[in-house]
Amino acid sequence: MGLVIQKYGGSSLANTEALNAVANSIVSRFKQGDALVVVVSAMGKTTEDLLRKAREVSQTPCQRELDMLVTAGERISMALLSMAIQAAGVEAISFTGSQSGIITTNDHQEAKIIEVRPQRIQEALDSGKIVIVAGFQGVSLEREVTTLGRGGSDTSAVALAAALAADACEIYSDVDGVYSTDPNLCAQAQHLPSLDYKEMKTMALYGAKVLNADAIAFAQRAGIEIRARKTGEGRRESVVRRGGDGRPAFVAVVGLKQVTRCLGLASGPSLEQTFVETSGARMVAAHLSGQDVELWLDRTNIPEDASDTLHAIAKAQDLKAYDCSLLTLLGLTPDRRISALEEARMLFKEASIDLLATRVVDEGINFLVGSDDFEKGTTLLHAHFVEKT
Repeated sequence: MGLVIQKYGGSSLANTEALNAVANSIVSRFKQGDALVVVVSAMGKTTEDLLRKAREVSQTPCQRELDMLVTAGERISMALLSMAIQAAGVEAISFTGSQSGIITTNDHQEAKIIEVRPQRIQEALDSGKIVIVAGFQGVSLEREVTTLGRGGSDTSAVALAAALAADACEIYSDVDGVYSTDPNLCAQAQHLPSLDYKEMKTMALYGAKVLNADAIAFAQRAGIEIRARKTGEGRRESVVRRGGDGRPAFVAVVGLKQVTRCLGLASGPSLEQTFVETSGARMVAAHLSGQDVELWLDRTNIPEDASDTLHAIAKAQDLKAYDCSLLTLLGLTPDRRISALEEARMLFKEASIDLLATRVVDEGINFLVGSDDFEKGTTLLHAHFVEKT
């Protein structure tokens, strides 16, 4: 018996049938003796649908109103899941982020958790109820509804695990943990049963979708062990926790398919800030050498028309913009990276993949390729550097 925090993503709650299956699993776990706090994301593509509606109303919607809008998705999930659990004969209660005591900064769309005051959650647990919490959201000290950025439900779960001194934090999605590359792209992807916080955070920043990078950073600070599992299937998992000597434990290939590369001469101060704040894109790399500028911006978690926005900003700054993809080879020891870079160049050349740019960084090796070569490049790197080792 113990207190367990569970988080279910949108794919696990895609429709009412899937939601009822999750409810039955939760009830079964509760009857085994565990106290449960369940954090939920919006069902299926609800968030994307709400953002699309916002863009139909306004091309530049107010960030505050966007937070008010998109948090409705998680509130729908929490209420329906609570109803399904109650229908199964077990007491449950749902809380929004603010009702759960998740206090954040006042940065709409990208708020950070300051503290958690889970009094209402604790009272409900003490009375024997299953608690359902709307993830991805909180309330600022200015009493504004805020969101934690895409993937923020993971952060909600980890923060609650820390605040409630939970015995476990389990993240459920449509895959049974973390792999050496995307298993949807490569059938030979290798399951990784254990990862260090730093390894997982790096994988997330460079494109692995299983866990959110901010959540991993929060877990590392709080010493929370995370177990990534597949909804409804067995108990194979990937455990993320504090590791050993910091040496790479595995080699992996991760990628960001939607990247915009901007090149040219510096045309003014705060160039990076202009791109990020205007477009909402995440800066992956910024190289400023004298007057030469090279920026790599990740468009993954922003609207589909973000590419047009970035191109417009680049044009206004007298920069050239190119849409491409970023592949990253992780886990190689520093003394292996230079030779690996040359091997990769030969592999890409033989496969007629144009390398737009390369970069050796502390985490590994970056390869910019055309968007059409994303899948091919991923499988090529994985076959050579992962499957052959």
